[in-house]
Amino acid sequence: MFIQTESTPNPATLKFLPGQTVLEMGTADFPTATGSDASPLAARIFAVKGVSGVFFGNDFVTVTKADDIEWDHVKPAILGAIMEHFQSGQPVMAGEAAAPSGHAEHDGPDGEIVGQIKELLDTRVRPAVAQDGGDITFHGFDRGVVYLHMQGACAGCPSSTLTLKMGIENLLRHYIPEVTEVRPVAV
Repeated sequence: MFIQTESTPNPATLKFLPGQTVLEMGTADFPTATGSDASPLAARIFAVKGVSGVFFGNDFVTVTKADDIEWDHVKPAILGAIMEHFQSGQPVMAGEAAAPSGHAEHDGPDGEIVGQIKELLDTRVRPAVAQDGGDITFHGFDRGVVYLHMQGACAGCPSSTLTLKMGIENLLRHYIPEVTEVRPVAV
């Protein structure tokens, strides 16, 4: 098994490409080791000293390291953990934990606007962000403000504010006049 790595705009995050499907549908975000027992792969990666976050996409694993750790020190162990997992035959997600994450539901009078927001995120934003090892999902809409959850390489990325304000906000405001602002939300 050959696992490729790619850098991301976030210097604390690397994207690992195992050359096979990681998740059939959706994404899974483990911003801390808490809750990683829902995924044998995430638990195995968190066992590597210095790992502070794990994110799964369709065909990649994004790993975030602690600031005081150098990639040269943890990358070989992470590669080993990913390789061992896929060779073990274990599932990436344990049991019922395999439900994909995605956009939050929205109940309210702005259903049509929210539908347009989700459509633009799914077709224009999320594919581009996945290339950088992350994901951005809809969290809410209130009085013109769109709340988005940033995951994987996007969470904590130095360029995430610029991506939100100059990229996503401008895109949404262009197509949906009711949108006045985009803000990140921590879940």
